[in-house]
Amino acid sequence: MKIAFMGAGSTIFAKNVLGDVMLTPAIRECEIALYDIYEPWLNETYETLCYLNEKYNESRAVIHKYLGVESRKDALHHADFVINAIQVGGYKPGTVIDFEVPKKYGLRQTIADTLGIGGIFRALRTIPVMEDFARDMEQVCPDALLLNYTNPMAMLTGFMLHHTGVKTVGLCHSVQTCSPNLLKELGIEYKEPLTDRIYGINHMAWLLELRDGTGKDLYPEVRKRALAELAKEKSDCDDLVRFEYIRRLGYYCTESSEHNAEYNAFFLKKNYPELIERYNIPLDEYIRRCENQINIDRKRKTNGVADGTLTHSMSHEYGAKILNAIVTDTPLRVGGNVLNTGFLISNLPEKACVEVSCMVDGRGINPCREGELPTALAALNQQNIAVQLLTIEAAVSKKKEDIYRAAMFDPHTAAELSIDDIISLCDDLIEAHGDYLPKYH
Repeated sequence: MKIAFMGAGSTIFAKNVLGDVMLTPAIRECEIALYDIYEPWLNETYETLCYLNEKYNESRAVIHKYLGVESRKDALHHADFVINAIQVGGYKPGTVIDFEVPKKYGLRQTIADTLGIGGIFRALRTIPVMEDFARDMEQVCPDALLLNYTNPMAMLTGFMLHHTGVKTVGLCHSVQTCSPNLLKELGIEYKEPLTDRIYGINHMAWLLELRDGTGKDLYPEVRKRALAELAKEKSDCDDLVRFEYIRRLGYYCTESSEHNAEYNAFFLKKNYPELIERYNIPLDEYIRRCENQINIDRKRKTNGVADGTLTHSMSHEYGAKILNAIVTDTPLRVGGNVLNTGFLISNLPEKACVEVSCMVDGRGINPCREGELPTALAALNQQNIAVQLLTIEAAVSKKKEDIYRAAMFDPHTAAELSIDDIISLCDDLIEAHGDYLPKYH
C-alpha cells in the first residue's frame, strides 16, 4: 500500500496522520511518499517520520521524500491513498494579503480560510494546484482515494468532485470533537459512549441530537447552560457566537465561534462595534495563530528527534482509521464532505458539498442519507453554499465577473460593502495575489 502526502511541510499534521498509520497494525507496512515544494519543512517532516517509524514501527514503513513540481508525478505514482494538506501562498504573502487588503475597505475578518472574501481568494489560489494534482492522479494513480484536509473544505472538495475524476472525501476534525468539547466547556458530566447526529456543511454542520451512554438527552442542559452564559453581564467564554446560534436557531454547530462570526451578517458590523466585545470575537485571529507558530518554530532548536524526546499516540484524526477500514473491510462511521447527490440532506441543493455521516468499509466511502434540516439551519447553510458554488464557477470560468458575484453573495461582505466597493476590493485582491492566481479576464 502506498500513501502520498501532499503538503508534507505541515510537519505537525503529517506527524499526526502518518504517525497514526504507524500505530495501526494492518497498514503500518506501507510506502509513504512525502511531497512538498519547500525543502527545509519537507526535510523536517522526513526526519520526524523516520524517527517515529523506527521508534514505534520497527522501520516497517518505507519513506521517501519528493521535492518540487517536477517530482510530483513520482510521488503520486501507484498511490492507493493521497492525503492533501497544502497551503498555497502560505502565511506570507497569501494569508496576509487576504486580511490586509480587505481592511482598507473596513472589512474585518477572524480566520478567513473558509468563507468571506478571504475564503474565496484562498480557494481561487488553491483550486488550480488541486487541479494539477488531479490531472497527475488521473494518469498515475487513477484508482486512488484523495483525503482532502485543506480549507476551504467545501469549495476544494466540491471542485474535485464536480470537475475531476478523482475519488475524493473531505475531512475535518471539527465533527468528532464537537460534542465532547461542548460538554467539557459547559461542565456537563455524562456517561460514555456519547451518541450524536451531526450534518450540514463543513464548519457549519449542526448538532441535531446529543445523548450519553444511558440514552439521556443532553440538549436541555446544554441549552440551559449556554443561555446562562449569554445572560452574564460579562462572560470570558470564547464560544458565545455558537451559543447565540443555540438561542436563536435552537442548535449548536461544529466549528468554533471565531470561525462562525464571519460566516453570516450578524456579528461583524461596523455600525455595531460593541458586538465584538459582547461576543468576545477575536479579529485577525488567524494572523495571530500564524505569527505564534512562526515564533515557536524560530525558537525550536529540536523537534524532539535529536534529543530522543519525540512521542506519538493515536490522534483524533480520521485519516488512518479510514485507511484501516478500507484495507480490512471493517465498518467505520465518520463525518465526511461529499456531494449532496440524491439529496442526502433533502432541503439543500444537490450540487452542494455537504458534511454528513459516511460508512467506510472495503467498498470505500459510503455517504448516508440524513433527511431534512430545520428550515432556519438550512437557510444559513444555503447562504454559504451559494458562495461556495459561485467561487467554484469562477475558478473554472476564469472570469472576473464570477469572482465579483461570489463576493457579492457572501453574507458578511455584502452586509458591509457596496457593490462598487466589492468589485474594487476583488480587483485589488486579484492584483495583490499576482502569480498565485491564474489570469482572469
